[in-house]
Amino acid sequence: MEEKRVYTFGNGKAEGRADMRNLLGGKGANLAEMNLIGVPVPPGFTITTEVCNEYFEKGKADVVSLLKDDVEKSVRHIENLMGLRFGDAKNPLLVSVRSGARASMPGMMDTILNLGLNDEVVVGLARKTDNERFAYDSYRRFVQMYGDVVLGMKPVNKDDIDPFEAIIEQVKAKRGIVLDNEMNVDELKKLVALFKAAIKERTGEVFPENPIDQLWGAICAVFDSWMNERAILYRKMEGIPQEWGTAVTVMAMVFGNMGDTSATGVCFSRDAATGENRFNGEYLVNAQGEDVVAGIRTPQQITKEGSLRWARQQGISEEIRAAKFPSMEEAMPDIYKQLDALQDKLEKHYHDMQDMEFTVQEGKLWFLQTRNGKRTGTAMVKIAIDLLHEGEIDEKTAIERCEPNKLDELLHPVFDKEALANAKVLTRGLPASPGAACGQIVFFADDAAKWHDAGHKVVMVRLETSPEDLAGMSAAEGILTARGGMTSHAAVVARGMGKCCVSGAGAIMVDYKTRTVEIDGVVLHEGDYISLNGTTGEVYNDQVTTRPATVSGDFAELMKLCDKYTRMVVRTNADTPHDAEVAKNFGAIGIGLCRTEHMFFENDKIKAMREMILAEDRKGREVALAKLLPLQEKDFYGILKCMDGMPVNIRLLDPPLHEFVPHDLKGQEAMAQEMGKSLDFIQKRVASLAEVNPMLGLRGCRLGITYPEITAMQTKAILGAALRLKKEGLDPRPEIMVPLVGTDKELKSQQAVIKAAAKELFDEKGMSIDFKLGTMIEIPRAALTADRIAKHADYFSFGTNDLTQMTFGYSRDDAARFLPTYLDNKILEVDPFQVLDQTGVGQLVDMGVKKGRSTNPMLKCGICGEHGGEPSSVKFCHRTGLDYVSCSPFRVPIARLAAAQAAVEE
Repeated sequence: MEEKRVYTFGNGKAEGRADMRNLLGGKGANLAEMNLIGVPVPPGFTITTEVCNEYFEKGKADVVSLLKDDVEKSVRHIENLMGLRFGDAKNPLLVSVRSGARASMPGMMDTILNLGLNDEVVVGLARKTDNERFAYDSYRRFVQMYGDVVLGMKPVNKDDIDPFEAIIEQVKAKRGIVLDNEMNVDELKKLVALFKAAIKERTGEVFPENPIDQLWGAICAVFDSWMNERAILYRKMEGIPQEWGTAVTVMAMVFGNMGDTSATGVCFSRDAATGENRFNGEYLVNAQGEDVVAGIRTPQQITKEGSLRWARQQGISEEIRAAKFPSMEEAMPDIYKQLDALQDKLEKHYHDMQDMEFTVQEGKLWFLQTRNGKRTGTAMVKIAIDLLHEGEIDEKTAIERCEPNKLDELLHPVFDKEALANAKVLTRGLPASPGAACGQIVFFADDAAKWHDAGHKVVMVRLETSPEDLAGMSAAEGILTARGGMTSHAAVVARGMGKCCVSGAGAIMVDYKTRTVEIDGVVLHEGDYISLNGTTGEVYNDQVTTRPATVSGDFAELMKLCDKYTRMVVRTNADTPHDAEVAKNFGAIGIGLCRTEHMFFENDKIKAMREMILAEDRKGREVALAKLLPLQEKDFYGILKCMDGMPVNIRLLDPPLHEFVPHDLKGQEAMAQEMGKSLDFIQKRVASLAEVNPMLGLRGCRLGITYPEITAMQTKAILGAALRLKKEGLDPRPEIMVPLVGTDKELKSQQAVIKAAAKELFDEKGMSIDFKLGTMIEIPRAALTADRIAKHADYFSFGTNDLTQMTFGYSRDDAARFLPTYLDNKILEVDPFQVLDQTGVGQLVDMGVKKGRSTNPMLKCGICGEHGGEPSSVKFCHRTGLDYVSCSPFRVPIARLAAAQAAVEE
């Protein structure tokens, strides 16, 4: 049986239906469905998305040959239903040619309207409709659009003037008119001639007069637009696969520009910004669809309520509003009633908020499109919960209806929309941590802290950040770095703090000496204002006003629903009581990763830490560690108290010691003075800590094995804090995690030190407390030998940041240099540091869980890498049988929703 490539619809019948969107695209599938449920739709046909792939594989000529018979037959189908003839001067049929992918990509691809006109047909159209102005208005629009889309007359860059718009302005200027709809017939005829001359001059091609040639040019141009720059970028942003392709829909033209009883518009069954159950939209009388979105004419509101609200916002009096900008409800009451009834019918049919396009031709209403409307995160949650309350959807559908990543919009500060519209974009980097930040530029952590304490809002600008910058990052509104990827230090820590961060902004040149940053020729100094959009990666000059995001009752209700259906729980990665409190308020049921190294960089601890590093023997180290013990215990006390009754997984010291000492001369001189040592001694000691590859050197459990006194001190600090809380009547639940284990003997060695330190502490205090002892699985060998390691562990926590790094052999801090090329060339589909590589790294996680539980059936398993807050990775963790995921505080609701969706999908 020959493959079907073209599907027709019209007159209440259709060969397609709504559930065929993968084949027909969203537009084609919904046009077919609207026919089947009795919504008035102009007849037409859809060429499938599969043909789009054939087009790029086989080429234009082959695909045109394959489609020729089906397309000509389908054109006759439209002719018969409309009683018109394509290319006929006496009774002309005009068509529109539109794109439509399976996922909505508004404005990313091309459309051609009024196709089928030529110098002969336009005369016949004018005679038939007795409306010469309408005929030539349609003709000039067609020539302009066809020239743009098919013949390549679009401006090459944003500085180029659109040749057609330039001609229009010249013609209007000659008579001193402002609006396009003020042009008379002679001026419209002149535009057609001038447009065609411009096309010939610029492209060397003569505008095609044959309607069939026009049709094939338009169909191929729509397929070509699937690979245009903006469509590619949009797909990358939205995660839409290239192989999905676009369908092409050809349908009979209906005209909103035939006079005062005609109109065109766009409407929404609910408010796409707020989610309120309020029908809304815009329309224009005597216009075509592009006029509504082009902004040349001020569109009018569809509902009277919307019109009154709009007028108040614009400061327009009721008299002027009613006279010049009446709503459709007032100006076309009969059409409005039909439109209102049909939008309600469509929403109830699809059980979701609809975004619809319509045309009124001489008093008859036609629908051109419906689709599930794009919406803000706030609207997404409200619409799902409202539809649940209205009985339109069930609880599971409400959970599935929400996109986890869009919850970010409810959790972080956001820019004021009006201020953002006027902001100047300086450059773009990676949207490493969502939110909005505005402040004065500082370049050093200590300055950030000082300026913050003095009441300034600051943005820290760095080539890259390190753990030493933590205090400054904490004080800053946001962080901007020239280097590093989505899982660089700046990105990971910023997300943990809920701080806005733009990383890897390669166009910025930071000069620490002059305390300046140059961004594409613009030089900014310390103290100048800058604004960051962590959601888009954009960097703006000067101040852009922000406003705090609000969390509504609908959001809380959604989270309750998630808890009802989820199996896998969500913990948080938190190093401070503040972060723990934020996460707990977002619904975290414990801490999956508390990194102790960040605590050492505070002023009262770094000196003792450096004393320990400089010590020449164990005795000296123990003296320094004795100073650190009460300070560490205080930290753990605060976190355990905050998470009372919940598990708190504390990782023992992980990074190499060289990260705790300064590597610049100024810092080394200060350290020498502070430590009472010579500069030469300090420099030699710092040099002795240097490693060729510190990420694979003396760190993690290797530190604890080399210096067991560090492990002993941290054990006593953790359990000492827990004992204090137990004595106070609280319920602390500490878990001690040994990092970077690769063999069972490493874990056994650290286990012995931990148990000995615990016994010593319990004997000293005369009381004890239960605690769990586990390890972080972040080395491939650990996953491969998990059955042996699990015999000595209460739990596994998969550290997928390092596990990804070691499995791929990519440095996550340097991968930003080549990963964009890998992604562009489809060597990798996604950044493996952002989205868990389920095929490779995921196989190690799955193996680790199964092998571990084969020898220890009671083994608890979780994940604490950055992937713990990424929805598809969370769902993988559910399928793999993990007990929990742990993520940054501001990702907790996202992970909760993804975990619930995983359970519902299962």
